[in-house]
This record gives sequence, structure tokens and C-alpha cells, in this order.
Amino acid sequence: MAEIKVPELAESITEGTIAQWVKKVGDRVEKGEFIVELETDKVNAEIISEEAGVLTQILAEEGDTVLVGQVIAVVEAGEGAAPAPAAKEEAPAPAAPAKEEAPKAAAPAPVAVEETSGERVIASPAARKLAREKGIDLAAISPVDPQGRVRVQDVAAHGTAPAAPAQAAAPAGNGPMIFTPAADTDRVTVEKMSRRRQTIAKRLLEVKQSTAMLTTFNEIDMTNIMALRKRKQEQFVKANDIKLGFMSFFTKAVVAALKKYPYVNAQINGDEIHLNNFFDIGIAVSTEEGLVVPVVRDANAKNFAEIEKNIAELAGKARDKKLGLNDMAGGSFTITNGGVFGSLMSTPIMNGTQAGILGMHSIVNRPVAVNGEVQIRPMMYVALSYDHRIIDGKDSVGFLKTVKEMIENPEDLLLNS
Repeated sequence: MAEIKVPELAESITEGTIAQWVKKVGDRVEKGEFIVELETDKVNAEIISEEAGVLTQILAEEGDTVLVGQVIAVVEAGEGAAPAPAAKEEAPAPAAPAKEEAPKAAAPAPVAVEETSGERVIASPAARKLAREKGIDLAAISPVDPQGRVRVQDVAAHGTAPAAPAQAAAPAGNGPMIFTPAADTDRVTVEKMSRRRQTIAKRLLEVKQSTAMLTTFNEIDMTNIMALRKRKQEQFVKANDIKLGFMSFFTKAVVAALKKYPYVNAQINGDEIHLNNFFDIGIAVSTEEGLVVPVVRDANAKNFAEIEKNIAELAGKARDKKLGLNDMAGGSFTITNGGVFGSLMSTPIMNGTQAGILGMHSIVNRPVAVNGEVQIRPMMYVALSYDHRIIDGKDSVGFLKTVKEMIENPEDLLLNS
């Protein structure tokens, strides 16, 4: 017999949430095979079995919080179909009166199967937990999400008649009407925050409360960089098998600006300022569970193609929940692009202990003055949020102005590579 325990993932991670079981009780398990997905504060981890055999016990359900070192399953030697003997042992048991057997037959109902069709259904942990409690087969639910992911709202709405309008509580005398939405109406949907969302909320609040954050803005004329991409795109794709995007240009521009203004690449440690002599640039990536920030290591030493490939690889891992702790640790500065969602302007919040973050936004054709004439140009607002405790206004404005100049004159990036 082998116990499956929650492994130590990192010094700062002490617990996690069972996201989904890949194996069921009675399934054959090979040594090193992935059997359960664990959601932690930072990443989703795949827990494997150290021994071959049959999964005979699952001690933590999907949605449960488990601690590092906790036993969550048991694997025993065998070839599968472990639960079958238990069923045979119950059959020859002494017959009991019919009235006493009814409760036993009904007992397994709350632990309802999630997919009786045998096809794995994509669902949030909260949805799976609610489906088990209600005895609903997830495969029978029609999700609203166009990608097919079942959410807790879908489970709650499954098989129910349209709810009657919520009734207002009758006032006593001439007092005011008090509306109290009941939990079982369609006026309010309650969904538990995922562990990742709780961590994001906690850390963003900590940054706001523990730093003197300020934001400065500028705008960039994207004409030259867009023309360069158009001229070189086909050649770049043929040579590198990846498209030339804006992120590699902005990453290079940020590195050049950080070299010129090193305090933007620093962090506070007690009463000391630690100036980083490396350029590990975090790239914010939006996922279904929230924003994650994988890191492009030594961006100063990479060319445009290497940066684009690195970003594409990290973004793919983020969306597939394959990011490791090493993919997100140790960044010195972050870039976030709200423009992909249509944001025109924002004040990004700094990441962790970093001193600055650059926010990119939508490219919009606007009238601007060029050499005394009004022209329509593709313009982008950019924002730098920074820790005013170590970065003065002069350096913050100079940093953002350097990024602007590099992007507006992209050939200068080659001279600063």
C-alpha cells in the first residue's frame, strides 16, 4: 500500500485546493502517473503516484483544502476494479427488514458521479462540489460558457423551474420596504473565490497598502513601429517560425530604459535599496483563474525572436495551467497589456516587491500635431506605476520618455541591444 501525499512545492506554499481527480477509485494507476491536480496560491501542480497499483481510497474531494504532507489517497497493489469485492461482501450479508435497507440504498446518492457518460467534463471545482451535493451528472448540464466549462451557476440552474419573482417583505405599519434576496432565487449568485483569486486580491491589497504608488502617463506614436512590422513580418516569420509582435519591442525598450534609470529596476529590503543588475521582465498573462506573471529571464541577452518565442511559450503554459514556480519567481519589472481587452488608459498595480510596472493600452487613430500640421496617427497611451519611496518623479518621467523614444524610433533599439 502507498499513500499519496500533498508534496512540498515551495517554501511559501503550505496548502492547496483539490482542483480535479484524473483517476477514480478502482482505476489502475502506473508509477509516475498523474492522478490529481492541485491548485495552489501560485500554480496548478500535478500530483503523481509513486507506486503502481489500484486507487482504492480518495480521502479529499474536489474543492477541499489540503495541507502539505496530508494523505489524500491510497494506492494498493492490484490490477484494477478494487471496489468490486466490497460490493460482493455486502450481498451475502444477513437480510435485514425492508425498512432498514432503504436508508443504505440511498446513502451513496450524495456522492453522485460527475460524468456517467465516461467523457471528462471541464468544470470549476465549485461546480463539481455542488454537483456532487445535488447528485447531478456534470455531463448532463448545458453550460453557458462558449468554451464548454461548467460553472457553479450552470449546476444551480440545472433541472430547476424558472424562479418566481422575489417577494418583498411586507412592511410593519408604514415602515420602509426591505428587500432580502433569498439564496435560492435568481437575484444573487454566490460563487466561492478560487484560491488563486483570493491570493491575487490579498497581494494587490498589500501592494496598495505598503507602497507609495504613483502613476505617470505618456503617449506613443506607433506609426514607425507598425510600418516596420509590416515590412519585416513575412521575413521574420520565415526565419523564426513566429510572428513579430509588439511585446518584443516594448521588452527591449523597457530594458534600455532600466539601464538608464536603475532605480526603476530596484526594490526595497528593510532600510536598504537593492539595485538589480539583471533584467528579468515579467509579462502579465490573463487566464480563466486570474492574472499571472511569468518571467522572461535575461531579456537583455535575448533577440526579438527569442523574446517572442519565450513569451508565447509562457503564455501557452499559463493558459494550460502548466506554469511552474520557477516560471514566475524573481522578476525585476513587469509589463502588462490592457490594450488587448480594449483598455484606453489605466493605472496598473505593481507586482510583488517590484518598484515599477509598465501598462500598455489600445492603439487608436487620433488627430495629433506633427510638424505644425494635424495628422491622424495610431497612438497608444502608456502608464508607469512606480514606488515613489525610491523613484523620484524625474526618473519616472524620464523612464517613460525613454520607452516612448525607443518605440517611436525602433531602429534605436538595435543600438541598445
